[in-house]
Amino acid sequence: MSSHHFVKEQQEPAVLILEVDQVRFDQVSPLLEWVPTVLVSEKALELVLSWGIKIDVILASESFQSENQHLLEEQYPVRFISASADDYLQTGLDYLISSDHSAVHLVGLAHLKALDLREKLDLLNLTILDGDWKYYPVTSGEFKKWFAESTIHIHGEEGMPVQIQNENGELILPITYATMLEVPDGITEIKAPGAFWIGEQVYS
Repeated sequence: MSSHHFVKEQQEPAVLILEVDQVRFDQVSPLLEWVPTVLVSEKALELVLSWGIKIDVILASESFQSENQHLLEEQYPVRFISASADDYLQTGLDYLISSDHSAVHLVGLAHLKALDLREKLDLLNLTILDGDWKYYPVTSGEFKKWFAESTIHIHGEEGMPVQIQNENGELILPITYATMLEVPDGITEIKAPGAFWIGEQVYS
């Protein structure tokens, strides 16, 4: 069995590209290393096609599909899935769940929409690439990681208290719209009474 067929068995996190306004190819290309399933919204399609990558699913309106049947040959074996502009995300996630994927990178999704994904977190391992930042959920309410000295973003329900412990000491603060936290070299522990997301700046 070739490696291509091996990874198409949903072993690798899929890539769902929703918007490309704040996204560069060099940010996305590491996600494509093992030939994952790639879904692209109609809105992002033109730029993604210019990258020359293999697309598996195009999320598009029925009018777009009828006007762009040539893509079915040019990108074979691509398939269309009907979706309107306001439900690319939901339709893409439902497709991935129904096709037994367990993980997906969401490219070009505003991190502010992360809290809308709560019901999907039991079904999919999600990460969000929003501009230069990568976000991942902490569903257990407890998080522990070694960081290089940097700034991280804690995103969750407004007002939810979080307890933070690292070499700088311990503090408890409520999550606000943009809870940015300077972390020192070393282990940082974060605890909260509910799910939250951690954002790291992965590109500069």
